[in-house]
Amino acid sequence: MDMTSRAGKEARVAMEIAIDDFNAKTSQNVTLYARNSKGSLFEAIHEATYLIDRRKVEAILGLYTMEEVLSIGEIGSKSQVPTFSLLDSIPQRTLDRFPFLFQASPSQFGQMKAFVAIMKSFQWNRFTFVYEDINSASTEFIQHLMETIKESSIQMNNMVKLSPLASSSSLLEELERINMEQCRVFLVHASLETSVRLFQDAKTMGMMDIGYVWITTNVITDLLHTVNSSTFSMMEGVVGIGSFFADTNSWFLDFSTKFQKRFKVEQPEEENSMPAIFALQAYDATWIAALALTKKNISGKNLLDVISSLSLNGSTGEVHFINRKSTASKRYRIINVIGKYYRELGFWSEGLGFSQVTNDRATYQTSLQNMGHIFWPGRPLHTPRGWAIPSSVSPLRVGVPTMAVFKKFVEVKYDHTHHNFTYGGYTIEVFKETLTRLPYHLPYKFIPFNGSYDSLVKQVYLKNFDAVVGDVSVISRRYQYAEFTHPYTETGLMMVVPVITHHEQWLFVKPFTLGMWALTIVVYIYNGFVLWLIERKHSPELQGSALNQAGILLCLSFTRLFSLNGDQLDNNLTRMVTVAWLFVAIIVGQCYTASLTSMLTIRRLAPKVADYETLKHANAVVGYGRGAHVSSYLVDVLGFKDENLRSFTSPEEYAYALRNKEIAAVFLEAPFTKLFLAKYCTSFIVAATFGEGGFAFVLPKGSYMVTDFTKALLNVSESGTLQHIEKRMLGSEHCVDMDSMQDEYGRLGLTNFWSLFILTGSTSTIALVIHVVITIRSRLRW
Repeated sequence: MDMTSRAGKEARVAMEIAIDDFNAKTSQNVTLYARNSKGSLFEAIHEATYLIDRRKVEAILGLYTMEEVLSIGEIGSKSQVPTFSLLDSIPQRTLDRFPFLFQASPSQFGQMKAFVAIMKSFQWNRFTFVYEDINSASTEFIQHLMETIKESSIQMNNMVKLSPLASSSSLLEELERINMEQCRVFLVHASLETSVRLFQDAKTMGMMDIGYVWITTNVITDLLHTVNSSTFSMMEGVVGIGSFFADTNSWFLDFSTKFQKRFKVEQPEEENSMPAIFALQAYDATWIAALALTKKNISGKNLLDVISSLSLNGSTGEVHFINRKSTASKRYRIINVIGKYYRELGFWSEGLGFSQVTNDRATYQTSLQNMGHIFWPGRPLHTPRGWAIPSSVSPLRVGVPTMAVFKKFVEVKYDHTHHNFTYGGYTIEVFKETLTRLPYHLPYKFIPFNGSYDSLVKQVYLKNFDAVVGDVSVISRRYQYAEFTHPYTETGLMMVVPVITHHEQWLFVKPFTLGMWALTIVVYIYNGFVLWLIERKHSPELQGSALNQAGILLCLSFTRLFSLNGDQLDNNLTRMVTVAWLFVAIIVGQCYTASLTSMLTIRRLAPKVADYETLKHANAVVGYGRGAHVSSYLVDVLGFKDENLRSFTSPEEYAYALRNKEIAAVFLEAPFTKLFLAKYCTSFIVAATFGEGGFAFVLPKGSYMVTDFTKALLNVSESGTLQHIEKRMLGSEHCVDMDSMQDEYGRLGLTNFWSLFILTGSTSTIALVIHVVITIRSRLRW
């Protein structure tokens, strides 16, 4: 191993202690030969060959880099000498290639799940990944990171690759570039040396101030105990994910005492002599190797079988091999750099969450926020929001279709006064509302586009637009050019046709309201009573028993009006009543007839054509909206002939063509159908519905904004805001077919005939009063 590095220095001392402890406890005589590769692959190969050929060693330990693993793993396998690597990220394909190679350190890839848990704790959904291309092991780390975030809602905003030999000016350029973006959460995976330079330049640029979030992986965090106070001051506010080990039990305290004594003697140049994860992992690996060699001598088994069957309760937990890999770690430390050192916030355990203790399941929390106050860069009072608005950010170029048929959905107008375009409509309002629900600010500018909708979507693929907003349908073939958010309208393609009428059994009573019928009957009976009372002395047929008189009265109320004429009436009062009554009856009757006729025309609508197959076989002409994808659907899916299709540019054109039988049906997306039928509610009806994806926003393929927009759209919908916008923007459409009709369903009520009923009622009442006065006076004279 490289004994000039801190990891190598700790590992060597820990191995020496492990050999002493092992020999003392097992009465064995295991010898450790240490060789310093000084960070040189050539030196490592030379020393490994020497140990195997000259020293006849039975096992090799060390190998902290992937290059050493590949080279010395091959040497060990050819010589059939078990080689234990302390690198924690050896690909399985490499282990399969070299049968005597073992990964003795547990994999730390599980820390990516801890990182996602931290992101979710503070509702950050994007981060920038800054990593150093130290060796080929970095590739494995990136793969695991991508797999982990794929299973969550977290998105990688950018990836910044650092070179170990990068100059300060190069680091500053990279920092300046990522600082121009909105994302303010950074995950750093680099060597300690490079990381120190990175944070130093970040502090110079003001990127260690309020609003920034820096999270480090174990590559950095596990070495923080070795840095000086000035470095801690520069890194203040950093949150680190580190390898877990129990540092409070009696074994560790005893080991730490022995380690520090020996380490101070062997490495006097090091300021901090506390052991860390490197020492503990090396200690456990040495025990496993020594135990395997002695077990082999005892049992006579194949050495590889012996190693695979071993299980050890080591300093970092239970150690055993699965497919020649030490079992992966599922617990990590979470630290926070404050002032001149760092404090341990707690731990994260897979499947459990965050806790400040490790032996009580009841204390685990799902959020890091519950673990106490965290000091972020700049020591803000509140948690950083994870994004900011850089002054140099370019606005999102949003394409908007100008050929929209239904202007209430999207309308583009040119303002001749200010010489610019104005944009309105339902889709524009939904887009603006969605932007307010995004977890970051997104400046934008609308750009008009005059062309087909397929061409509009393709502009995103050609990078002429960054997004598209409008009445754009989600269909499969467009996915080759872009991606879509969750639809924000109803889905489906509908066939709209003219209606035929179907009438109700009791439709004849519907022209009048209940009140109207009641008053009509009362007035008719009252008028009949007045006629009967005045005329009974002069007409023998109006006399008789009380029962007979009641029947005559009812009959007179509803029949005599139309059978009596002026010659049959003997009294001028009854003639006056009859004239007024007849005038009102004629008007009311004519209105009833007109209303019933209208209802017989529009009530109980049914489609004139029930299915598209009928239209297709009849070679009928059908319509669709200009520029829409519907034409290709009609031809490719439903099988209509191209020459039987007509395009239109407005709802009025649809209605005119349908009424004049220029087309037999029109095919509209569900949102358009709803608006069209709201306007022409009695003339047309939906006959069939076909699968279609609804309207959605269009974004570039692979864009992180797809998830953000979809989540924001769902928030707009679930909060009820989408329904409010729909009601405000689309709910004002009135049915033009109903303009000539009165009240609900065209029914006539009391308000329509008050004056007529007052006329006939007052006439009859005046006649009745005069008749009563005349009768009283004549009796008094008598």
